[in-house]
Amino acid sequence: MARGHLRVMLGAAPGVGKTYAMLEEGKRLKALGKDVVVAVVETHGRAATAAMLEGLEVVPRRAVEHRGVELTELDLDAVLARAPQLALVDELAHTNAPGLENAKRWEDVEVMLDAGIDVMSTVNIQHIESLNDVVEQITGVQQRETIPDAVLRRADQIEVVDLAPQALRDRLAEGVVYPAARVDAALSNYFRLGNLTALRELALLWLADEVDSALQRYRAEHGIAGKWEARERVVVALTGGPEGETLLRRGARIAARSAGGELLAVHVTSQDGLREATPGALAAQRALVEQLGGSYHQVVGSDIPRALVEFARGENATQLVIGVSRRSRLAALLTGPGIGSTVVRESGDIDVHIVTHSRAGGRFSLPRPRGGLTTRRKVYGFALALVGGPLLTLLLVTMRSDESMTADVLSYQLLVVIVALVGGIWPALFAALLSGLTLDYFFVAPLYTITIAEPLHLVALVLYLIIAALVSLVVDQAARRTRAAQRAAAEAELLATVAGGVIRGEDALQALVTRTREAFGLTGVRLLDGDEVVSTDGEPADSAHTQRIAVGDRGTLELSGRDLEAADRRLLAAIVAQLDAALEHRELAATASELGPLAEADRVRSALLAAVGHDLRRPLAAATAAVTTLRQRDLALSEADREALLETAEDSLAGLATLVTNLLDVSRVQAGVLGVSLAPTELDDIIPAALEELGLGPAKVELDLPEGLPPVLADGVLLQRVLVNLLGNALRFSPDGRPPVIAASEFGGTVQLRVVDHGPGIPGERREAVFLPFQRLGDTDNDTGIGLGLALSKGFAEGMGGTLEAEDTPGGGLTMVVSLPAATTATAATGAATEETP
Repeated sequence: MARGHLRVMLGAAPGVGKTYAMLEEGKRLKALGKDVVVAVVETHGRAATAAMLEGLEVVPRRAVEHRGVELTELDLDAVLARAPQLALVDELAHTNAPGLENAKRWEDVEVMLDAGIDVMSTVNIQHIESLNDVVEQITGVQQRETIPDAVLRRADQIEVVDLAPQALRDRLAEGVVYPAARVDAALSNYFRLGNLTALRELALLWLADEVDSALQRYRAEHGIAGKWEARERVVVALTGGPEGETLLRRGARIAARSAGGELLAVHVTSQDGLREATPGALAAQRALVEQLGGSYHQVVGSDIPRALVEFARGENATQLVIGVSRRSRLAALLTGPGIGSTVVRESGDIDVHIVTHSRAGGRFSLPRPRGGLTTRRKVYGFALALVGGPLLTLLLVTMRSDESMTADVLSYQLLVVIVALVGGIWPALFAALLSGLTLDYFFVAPLYTITIAEPLHLVALVLYLIIAALVSLVVDQAARRTRAAQRAAAEAELLATVAGGVIRGEDALQALVTRTREAFGLTGVRLLDGDEVVSTDGEPADSAHTQRIAVGDRGTLELSGRDLEAADRRLLAAIVAQLDAALEHRELAATASELGPLAEADRVRSALLAAVGHDLRRPLAAATAAVTTLRQRDLALSEADREALLETAEDSLAGLATLVTNLLDVSRVQAGVLGVSLAPTELDDIIPAALEELGLGPAKVELDLPEGLPPVLADGVLLQRVLVNLLGNALRFSPDGRPPVIAASEFGGTVQLRVVDHGPGIPGERREAVFLPFQRLGDTDNDTGIGLGLALSKGFAEGMGGTLEAEDTPGGGLTMVVSLPAATTATAATGAATEETP
């Protein structure tokens, strides 16, 4: 029996319309004559989804009892007995109730497919096993229901059911996805705009990667080696030279000309690791690749052109960008065609762009001769030539015969090669010249004269010298490249170690000083800022053995130990520049830390003076006027007038006491001495106390508190004051007929308490300003206080280890969200959770 086909509707998040799209497609196929049944569908109370079931045959579910609760699951046996052509199975990642044949719904689907039944199903991106941890980082929610990637990749067809993030939030706010009681919590947590955007991108990228993998599998199965231009792939070859930035930007422009173009940068490293490349330049170019939206790759190969072309073919590249050779014309003439010519010849149907740049080779510039061997090795080479030559001559003279000429020449040739391996070109040339004269004097007729009778002997001597020079040149070049590679690797490791230390949180100055001592093998390094020792490492020597290097105009770097070579000083200059920048940053940070409290204190002082000048004097003036009037005996006051004056004095003094208390609380919050006593606190105890303090009845506030809400870790007194302040604001701005709402929810170990009003709201750019003390967003009436309520509430919330944030209320208004840690860890709900509960 042929295996059935699997078709999956993939969504970025719950509510995008996967189930609706599946049912719509099922009805279309049924209209075309296909036998379609609904094996299982979760409508989650959505009327539009339930309406789509009309006209479709639904297989009754199987009832399963678990711990006294009756659950309904897909009836696999009933579907197999019905044997339709197509079964619609919702929520592929669903976990079945205990006691069924299969633990997961996707295992039920595998049984249907093996029975020859086609299946259409749905799944969200957060349930794919390889993406589970990524989704948790984005949303903060751990998904317990997952489906193996292999199961999904075996699907015959995967379709993304896409919906713009803002459109999904609009659907959520309209109550299409969740009941009204869950909308605010969902919008503020899982369904944040940033979360939805990231999940949408993740879904599209996963599907794009799956399509690309399927295309690669098809080409491999059918032996297709040529490129398929499904999309533009531009490979840029990097050498580590200064032209890399030019090549990358050109490649990015080529890739941008076609929709979905992809940029790949590749650097080929030789197998021996000796080919020159600047680590710093490669690191900068790698960062530029990421900024341009491309990917960086590094491959190893002895044949650079072949490695480049093979990489490009392996990535199904359509374009290959390389730079014009930096070799001079003379070097190209002597060494033959360069990498560019070979790449063009080997590229086949891949387009090759050879880009010119400012570092292209000059006209006839000759390379500067540079020795790669140390002076000690050169001295050893000359000594070996001076000592080995006479010893070898003495040995060969004692064994001389008419037939030994060839052996004599080869023996001296061996001596020259050994000298070249030890000392390089100049000792080898010296040994070649000395051994040539010795051969002519002791072994070539006429003996004991520096005379060459045969022209052939002169040619042999010249060839002898050329061979010696070539061998020594190869040794010298190999040594130079080895030293350059070791130097570059050491410099790259030093810079990477310093950068890594700073990134991991180490002090930048101390990291630079420590790595400097280690890298240059010094006994001690000390950094001074004037006479102040900023950082030190090792044991500084006395002043006679200390090198001093100026670090800008701020400090001095003292180095104790060996004298640094010129190559060391080049790297040291880069470290000194980093030290100068770090010292400057240190000075700026110190200045900022000094000015910050002064500026804050000045701002608070100015605001406090303004508050004292108006808001504190107002209740004082009212209380004073009331008491003065009461004390005047010549006034005939009625009992009602006396009661009114006493009430005015009482209200004014009470308001004054509140203002003073708030001012003292603000000073404690800003000074960091707020007394907090944390303990498990039930919201059911705090909310009634806050309502009673405000004198509010049940009709004045709407409560939405779910059952089983865990207690919060909070200070009950401070939390009550936070709630009183927030409720007072919500009452002031709530329109008539729409009371404020107090709602609570638990999310990821955090309990969120929401105070919702349906008033005018606050513009997004002013959200943070409402939490600053001594501001009222332009209010100048005498009933709004001095702008301390929200500042205190935020300070109290943060003092308890929580947060206070302002959000839009769906439909208009402002929602204040207090987030506090749960006092106990909520246990996982027994039974299988559904896919649609994020």
